[in-house]
Amino acid sequence: MRRSQLAIVAVAAACLTAVAAMTGSASAGPFTVAPLTLISGPSPFPSCNIGPGATNYLNAEVEPWVAVNPTNPNNIIGVYQQDRWSDGGARGLVASVTHNGGASWSRSWAPFTFCSGGTVGNGGDFERASDPWVTFAPNGDAYQIALNFNGSDFDNAITVSKSVNGGDTWSPLTTLTREDGAATVSFVDKESITADPFDSNYVYAVWDRGRLPTDRANINALHAFSFRGDIWFSRTTNGGASWEPARAIFAPRPNRFSIGNQIVVLPNGDLVDVMFLGHGSGNQRGGWDVAVVRSTDRGVTWSSPIIVSSVQAVGVTDPETGQGVRTGDIIPEIAVDHTSGALYAVWQDARFSIPPPGHGYPGIALSKSTDGGFTWSTPVQVNQNPDVQAFTPAVEVAGDGTVGVTYYDFRNNDSDPDTLTTDYWIVHSHDGGANFGDEAHLGGPFDMKTAPRAGGFFVGDYEGLATIGNTFVPVFVQANSGNTTNRTDVFETTASP
Repeated sequence: MRRSQLAIVAVAAACLTAVAAMTGSASAGPFTVAPLTLISGPSPFPSCNIGPGATNYLNAEVEPWVAVNPTNPNNIIGVYQQDRWSDGGARGLVASVTHNGGASWSRSWAPFTFCSGGTVGNGGDFERASDPWVTFAPNGDAYQIALNFNGSDFDNAITVSKSVNGGDTWSPLTTLTREDGAATVSFVDKESITADPFDSNYVYAVWDRGRLPTDRANINALHAFSFRGDIWFSRTTNGGASWEPARAIFAPRPNRFSIGNQIVVLPNGDLVDVMFLGHGSGNQRGGWDVAVVRSTDRGVTWSSPIIVSSVQAVGVTDPETGQGVRTGDIIPEIAVDHTSGALYAVWQDARFSIPPPGHGYPGIALSKSTDGGFTWSTPVQVNQNPDVQAFTPAVEVAGDGTVGVTYYDFRNNDSDPDTLTTDYWIVHSHDGGANFGDEAHLGGPFDMKTAPRAGGFFVGDYEGLATIGNTFVPVFVQANSGNTTNRTDVFETTASP
């Protein structure tokens, strides 16, 4: 399928969804995967060397997210880190934009950093940016959010930029929060942004904020018993004209820490925020849960955490050398069926590896809620080759109720210690997550050891997945095997029944 056909696909998908509703089931069978489209390119910031750092990987793009314009399915935006640093963040965040269903792509960037046009005047006076995320409101306005920070001091912030032309240009930044490293002992991380699909006035931003007990420059503070991690939240109720003051919606007194917060909106308008919830602090951490908090009033008030499942966390490593691969091991993903309201959460979990449980290698776990997030099913394994490490899942629900999950794995790796062969897959369920099958190959094989080194070989803590009707739109990173001048790129494809 060519991306120029996506508008036709969307119309056809609506017809198929209606037929499925009448027959009580959606059509099953193998997916058709389109050829990969390269959507990234040479760095637009090749000579920008602002601020100190260890190693900068020029031309390396990592950690994409993707959104589709609900008013025009031919308009897709994929955002990603550009020129990743080994010790955190990137020179800027770039948006790849198509207005013709993927037949051609252009690039733009919001002023999140000095390298990408940031100044004191437009709010982008930062050396680095990370954790790109993008969302479309129902009127077609796009919102992009970033974690901004400096490598030379401890200033860090969460900022938002808006586009009213499908991602071609971006507004000056709105600062939702800024932590002055010289004056505070806290930091922000792992933000996301979600436009309300039912009201273009409402957009929700959420992130975690770590509270340190002493001077942030003292690394031991991260391991102190008094370390805490709050969930912070802000929203606009007027289409981005202004944003409410940021505030904590979960501020634990015990040793607890949230990360990977992401909001989805149920058909009745309730908000559900998923996260990893850590117990203990730093080296004293006692374990992780997947949890959610809920709001029935568009974010004014929030519930206490509801546990989805405990997590048996384990890192990903090269089977031959033991070298680490940085993955989405503490980043859950969530999706909602906009017809039924069913929720699906996925994450990495070692509970399925035998022997011994919890000490082997990660698989992809999925849990479902049919009551708005109050109760959740026992996790099931969805990756189709359970004998190899699988990691960094994403989940979405198509218009006909098909659940799609993407992930990387090492099934095609061999015994060569100098390479780490990696592939990218999508698996899908046509019965509400009861059974997964008909796995399709999306990308690879590629050598993960060509990827930037940033706490391990790194292509992203998450990857992008969207839908257009019954068609899935993955946007993900592959390493360009052996090419040390252009280590990674971002690719888009489609997968459909």
